[in-house]
Amino acid sequence: MTNDIASVSLPDGERIPKLGQGTWEMGEQPSRRAAEIAALRAGIELGMTLIDTAEMYGEGATETLLGEALAGLRERVFLVSKVYPHNAGRRAVQAACEQSLKRLKTEHLDLYLLHWRGSVPLAETVEGFEALRRAGKIRHWGVSNFDTDDMDELMSVPGGEACVTNQILYNVARRGPEFDLLPWLAEHKMPAMAYSPVDHARLPKRSPLDDIAAARGLSVFQVALAWVLQQPGVFAIPKAGRVEHVHDNFRALELKLSADECAAIDTYFKPPRSKRSLEML
Repeated sequence: MTNDIASVSLPDGERIPKLGQGTWEMGEQPSRRAAEIAALRAGIELGMTLIDTAEMYGEGATETLLGEALAGLRERVFLVSKVYPHNAGRRAVQAACEQSLKRLKTEHLDLYLLHWRGSVPLAETVEGFEALRRAGKIRHWGVSNFDTDDMDELMSVPGGEACVTNQILYNVARRGPEFDLLPWLAEHKMPAMAYSPVDHARLPKRSPLDDIAAARGLSVFQVALAWVLQQPGVFAIPKAGRVEHVHDNFRALELKLSADECAAIDTYFKPPRSKRSLEML
């Protein structure tokens, strides 16, 4: 499913695109619907065939939009969705998944994630995920917004070792996971899925990113995305609501930052020297 673009490996060796597409806030404005669908389809044509969504996004509206966008293209896509914590019980997750499948107009998900930790015991969620996998409703499952101690706990649960990824907030301005979480994931051969890889367009107004962007003839956001994509064992899911922004994101794959450029970035966006609690958006 990689269409010859850069990829990362899941623990079982399956290759997935290093650059995918996010969908947060899509499908919520009727005036943007046509542009958003066109953007998603353009991304697929470029090889950005991993697409992430969630039942939370627009309370199902985003999944509905994505189901429409995938008409005739579903077999080319590695499709990811996420379940609310309060729907992550042994039986509740079955119903939640069925509703997501219905909205997405598909018979299965390639990856199903627990959106964040809630009150449902992890053992119960894992049982629910494994039942969905046996039933052919999902191919893989993982988690989102789990810190290192959460991952340790997950591994102690029967079946927890089947987790294939952790979707986290990670970008040049939010580097806390580098201290212990990213090394933990690498040790367990789990790639990290970086959401908001350009910090939801809230990067500083002036930083070394600006100098690199000016020298390269690119935008600050393309440089920031390229930085994330250059990190080993990390894949990213930026959102683009217009076709031109999809092409902008795709160009970030071509940018290879030099050692000097990375060093300049490190002087401003400093790597963590101690443990930081995992941030969320």
